[in-house]
Amino acid sequence: MAYVWDTQASRWQERDGRFQLIATRGATLAAAPPLARQPDLVRLLGGALPQCGCAAVYPEDFAFCPECGRALGARAQRRPMAAPLPLHVPAGLPVSSEALGALAHKGRPDLSLPAPPNAHSVLRAGHYGFAEERLLALAPARNVLQYWDPLAAVWQILSPRGGAAPLGFSAARHAWLGGGSAAGDAGLIPTDQGLLRLWIDPFDDAYHTETLCAARLAAAPGMLQRHLACLLATDSGLALWCDGAAEPLGRQLPASGWSQPYAYDGRLFWLHAAGQLVWQPQARAQWLPWPAGWQPRLEFGGPAQSRDGRLWLHGHEAGGYSFCELGSAAPERHPVDGARLGFAQFLFRRSHAVVGDPWESEQVVDPQAADSVLLPLLRAFHSDSGQPQGVVLRLHHPDARAEDLLHPAAPLRASVEWFGRSCAVLEQLPRLESPLELRPLLYAGGFWLFHPRWHQLRGWRLEESA
Repeated sequence: MAYVWDTQASRWQERDGRFQLIATRGATLAAAPPLARQPDLVRLLGGALPQCGCAAVYPEDFAFCPECGRALGARAQRRPMAAPLPLHVPAGLPVSSEALGALAHKGRPDLSLPAPPNAHSVLRAGHYGFAEERLLALAPARNVLQYWDPLAAVWQILSPRGGAAPLGFSAARHAWLGGGSAAGDAGLIPTDQGLLRLWIDPFDDAYHTETLCAARLAAAPGMLQRHLACLLATDSGLALWCDGAAEPLGRQLPASGWSQPYAYDGRLFWLHAAGQLVWQPQARAQWLPWPAGWQPRLEFGGPAQSRDGRLWLHGHEAGGYSFCELGSAAPERHPVDGARLGFAQFLFRRSHAVVGDPWESEQVVDPQAADSVLLPLLRAFHSDSGQPQGVVLRLHHPDARAEDLLHPAAPLRASVEWFGRSCAVLEQLPRLESPLELRPLLYAGGFWLFHPRWHQLRGWRLEESA
């Protein structure tokens, strides 16, 4: 005989003491989830898993096993959110307020998970309106969305439902904006067909999309003061779309090749090899070509910040390297004696930190360290610390220019390190290809590194409960 159990968020069918999920939030599932998927789904609903072995799962409202009376395991709980970054930190750069200091006392990775089947993916971790954090991997070139089931230790391919739009995006660098608190809201993504809100349904291993702007995007979207904006490639040229209205910008502006936007000081900045586009609400977008003869080095990391709060971009001209002011029609420039890799206030001249203005001299602590180059991966922001700190990639090559090491002709010897008041080597990488493809990720109480050529994500535990 079968019984039906209703909870606030789901409906279950019990037959011979075994429970099967059949509906969530009033919506009947297209098919019964496989037994191997059900533990993950119970955790998403906020439930606990039995420790006694009487059954694989119970509905999420159960606190005790109905067979033996033993208490179930700990219920799923949302991890506390990291404090929001203050306004004086540019948004869009790899900066986090998570407590990363534990990395200073770490050695080799103590966490791992398999790389997604489609390796060239954009990864994003979030709660997506559920009780526990989950990891998604979007492969734009393959139009594939992948979901990591941590309990079954397997990647699930989510299938499109309800006429979901294609997820491919090829015009510029991908950037994935966070979503709201509604269950399944996985955020905003750029595609070649338009700007989409992505909704996931792990209970049916499916996803669907909601079109916010049905036009070909030229760059990833940005958020500023609750205003959503993106660049469109239209038949009449580039246009800026904001909150449902498009502003034509003309045919003379490039339709591809833009950076992801950076939000700072009430403005959005899109950067390009030919110039910068600056926009603020209730004002026309401003196209500012780079000074004659000056070429940006976008791969060096991103905008840097001076003591007075202005943003600067590293570049090169006939006389050598220099920093050019962003957001100004008559920008100042400051020459420097060599390439400086990094962003915001996390910059390095070879392996020495640059503290203060981006063009100031580096702080030489160990002269022998100059035979390597540091490429910042993630800055740890703490308001009470004047010392730059975060995770860096050390590229070991005494003779090469820093710029050449970003696109090496052969694999490099490298190491992942924590840089701060105390330093630690987290991982040695004897043969690293394509250093710019190494990406940091914060997920499930750990710091992770992902590279499309690796078979596994490598992680370091940041908290005991992770």
